[in-house]
Amino acid sequence: MNHSVPQLPLALRYPPEQRFDTYLQAPVGLQEHLRALAETQQGDAIFLHGETGAGKTHLLVAACATAGALGHMPAYLGLKHLRGRLATACEGLDNAALVVVDDVDAIAGVREDEVALFHLHNRMRDAGYALLYAATLPPNEMPLVLPDLRSRFAQCSCWALSQLDDAGRTELLRQRAAARGLDFDDAALEWLLRRASRDLGSLTAIFERLDHASLAAQRRLTVPFLRQVLGG
Repeated sequence: MNHSVPQLPLALRYPPEQRFDTYLQAPVGLQEHLRALAETQQGDAIFLHGETGAGKTHLLVAACATAGALGHMPAYLGLKHLRGRLATACEGLDNAALVVVDDVDAIAGVREDEVALFHLHNRMRDAGYALLYAATLPPNEMPLVLPDLRSRFAQCSCWALSQLDDAGRTELLRQRAAARGLDFDDAALEWLLRRASRDLGSLTAIFERLDHASLAAQRRLTVPFLRQVLGG
């Protein structure tokens, strides 16, 4: 077996906006629990679930960044891209002190992938290392075919994540704009939030588009400029 940790681009990129202190409206106690797991690589495995755009990947990347900053070796597995070949991807993870597994739903019903994840879970826990999972559905609602994997998930500390409310979406955009030195006019912010999806990924994508357009045009983020860039 190859004992080197595979190249994991998302985990190694660590976008600076995806940190624990920039995650908004987390359930009480969750961030402390995640920080402890990332810093010590010990404790119960954690399973995050919530609809698309609730910020699950944000927290997984934040955990990787925290562990990496302390000199630990984190590993990120995005299962949307590993369906049907998870066993191969799990090779070489024996030296990873923290493994985060995103989009668990993607392999639900694929028996060979479920078996591979079951064995990875057992190896990590037996070695005393940390596991962090994320999925759209909670473990008891996923269409898993391997009862043993379901039982392992049932032993995790499960946390439900919700979409940001309007106050949270406003704070998110203010936070992102301030971090990049952007002048986001209050009226423009209100205009955007009335039209943007509540999905965190979609909102982030729109902000990135506005950031690039503002930089290229050397313009403030005002309602006329947003209409020019986004239409309507």
